[in-house]
Parts: sequence; C-alpha cells; structure tokens
Amino acid sequence: MEKELTIDILSSVQKPARYTGGEFNSIVKSPEETEVSIALAFPDIYEVGMSYLGFKILYHILNLENGVAAERVYAPWVDLEAKMRADAIPLRTLETEKILQDFDFVGFTLQYELSYTNILNMLDLGRIPVKTEERTEKDPFIIVGGPCVYNPEPLADFFDLAVVGEGEEVMVELMEAYKKWKREGKPGGRQGFLRCAVKLKGIYVPSFYDVAYNEDGTVAAVVANCDAAPAAVEKRVISDMNTVNYPTAPIVPFGEIVHDRIMLEVFRGCSRGCRFCHAGMVYRPVRERRPELLKELARQLVDNTGYNEISLVSLSTADYSCLAPMIHDMIEEFKDEKVSVSLPSLRIDSFSVDLAKEVQAVRKSGLTFAPEAGSQRMRDVINKGVTEEDLMNAVGAAFTA
Repeated sequence: MEKELTIDILSSVQKPARYTGGEFNSIVKSPEETEVSIALAFPDIYEVGMSYLGFKILYHILNLENGVAAERVYAPWVDLEAKMRADAIPLRTLETEKILQDFDFVGFTLQYELSYTNILNMLDLGRIPVKTEERTEKDPFIIVGGPCVYNPEPLADFFDLAVVGEGEEVMVELMEAYKKWKREGKPGGRQGFLRCAVKLKGIYVPSFYDVAYNEDGTVAAVVANCDAAPAAVEKRVISDMNTVNYPTAPIVPFGEIVHDRIMLEVFRGCSRGCRFCHAGMVYRPVRERRPELLKELARQLVDNTGYNEISLVSLSTADYSCLAPMIHDMIEEFKDEKVSVSLPSLRIDSFSVDLAKEVQAVRKSGLTFAPEAGSQRMRDVINKGVTEEDLMNAVGAAFTA
C-alpha cells in the first residue's frame, strides 16, 4: 500500500489547502464511468496553476465527454516535497488521489521555460520514468501543449506527443482515438497508439522524426522516419470562438490564488504585431466572442462561483470591437449584486475616460498603463506605436476622473 498524505504532514506545511482537493465545482468520476483518464499537470504551485484559464477550459471540455475523466495535479511546494521524498509518498491528483503513473495520459502545459525542470520533478514524484525511451506499456503517455510548444525540442526526450496550437478540439479527438485503440486491444502497443495519434492535425511525436545537425550545432534537416508522420505539423486553430464550449462553473478554491476572480475570455489573438510578443504571433488570427454570448457566460459564472469581480481577459482587451457598450451593460446588470468588471493592463493609446469611469462604478480599483519602453525610439523599434503624448493624455484623463 502506497503511503498517503496524512493530517500530520498536511498540518506541518504551508497552505495545506493546496493539497486537499474537494473544492466547490470540482468533478470526480468513478472508475466505472472512466474509460480514459488524464491528469492535467501544471508545473508550478497550486495558486499559479489554478489561475491558468487554459486548464479550466480543458478540464471542463474533457469532463463533458462520456468515459473521459480529467483530474488536476500541481507541483508541491518545497516543504511538502521534502516530506514526500523522505517518506516515499508519490504525487497524486486532487480529485481521486490517484498516483500519476496510474493514468492513461499526463498532460503538461508549457507556459514558460523556467518551469521545465518542474515537469521532470513531477514525473519523478509521480513514479513515471522521466525519459520517453525508458517508459513501458504500463506507463502513461506524456503530452505537452501551450505557447512554448512551438519550440518543443528542449523537452523532446521527455514527452511522447505534443499538441501544437489550441487544444479544445484536438484533445477530444485524441481521447476518442485512445478509446478506439483501447477497445481494439491496444494493437501495436505504445507505438501503435502514437501512429494513430500523429494522424490528427496538430499532433507532433518527436520519436517519429530524425534530426541532422551541421558542424556548428545548428539543425540541418528534420526528416520523418514514420510513414504516418507529416513532414510539417500544422497548428490547430479554433475557427469560431462562439461555438466552442466555455467553462461556466469553474472550480472555486478554498484558499486565495493569484487570479482570484472570474476570468472571461473576450477574444483570442491580437492584431498589433509587437515585435517581442510571442503570444501575439502564435494565437493569430483575432477571433471575437459575441457580446450577447459574453453577457450570458458572465451571468452563469457569477451564479456558479460567487465571485464579486469579472476580469475581461485577452491579449489586448481594449481592442475588443464592442467593449464600451458591453461593459456598460454588464455593470448595469451586476452593480446591485456588487459585482465589478475589471480590465487587465491597458495600452495607453486605446484608453477612454468614459471607460475608466464605467469600470470604477461598483468598486474603486487601480488602472494599469504600460508605457512599453523608456524612449520613443525604443517604442518604435518594438512596433508599439504609442507616444509620450498618449501616455500623458491617458494619465491626465485618469487623474481628472
């Protein structure tokens, strides 16, 4: 019998609520209703991972599928990890306390490169061989996705397959492919499933490609060594944001997290083309949600969570074509319930005094402006296209209001 986290251990670490599970709106499926299981693994602590909208969306979409059970796991903080290693306690998910090695899939998000070592650490704590070549038929498939997967090679020795692009549709397709392969008796073993998976658009399997290098260490050529693998992997894009399912009953944590509020994704993509911005490039093109749909989602989110703040999140929220009338309508609807609407950091050229007054109607909050760089030359070089005059006007308008 594997050792578990006991009350004694939990009471001796910081913020034990990170590790207990059982939060409001969490979804627990029984073994009888689970045909394929996936652990959504965020390679950082609970407070950061629970603030990530991507996992809220995937958790919701995957658990809507019959026979699919998606659970959550986060990196333990150093105090708990020391005790886990000392007592040989494996890393488990929050929903059913299942060890990572017992899942069909473990899916990591590549949000920032500094979290990559946490991925290896979590695999080790979850009793999964760290290197792909060391895994056997009884080990789960390791999936990676997210913005950093556009350069997956630094982790190529450690994951089995990558999802390039947006995951809402392709992850469901992947689960269906696994069910089919499992029902047929798992023909061809691990390689057999990977050959099925690589046929899906947006799936990259590093073991199906050979890389040749130049003398200076740069890549000379990448050639597929499997007839099922495409020569180039094309990213997945959700064509219509109004048709894809959005979580209206997200998990409400017991403790405080980084973004402890309703997160409403207004649109995806950005048209600005700032030279340093990775997200602005990989999430193209711009796709907006209809204001009527956003207001409907906001209503359900307020009813299902009890939060008193709605944050309109997108890469450049102030560029949303229907922003002012939508904010006006939302504030009118929710002000009697003391629910405020907030905007993330604003570009200083797309700010209006009226908008500032609107969002301060329910609760006074800060305004964040990004001057972008210290000189006009630098602002022009990075393709920001804002001036010092824009900054002075925005700050002056905010001060006047």
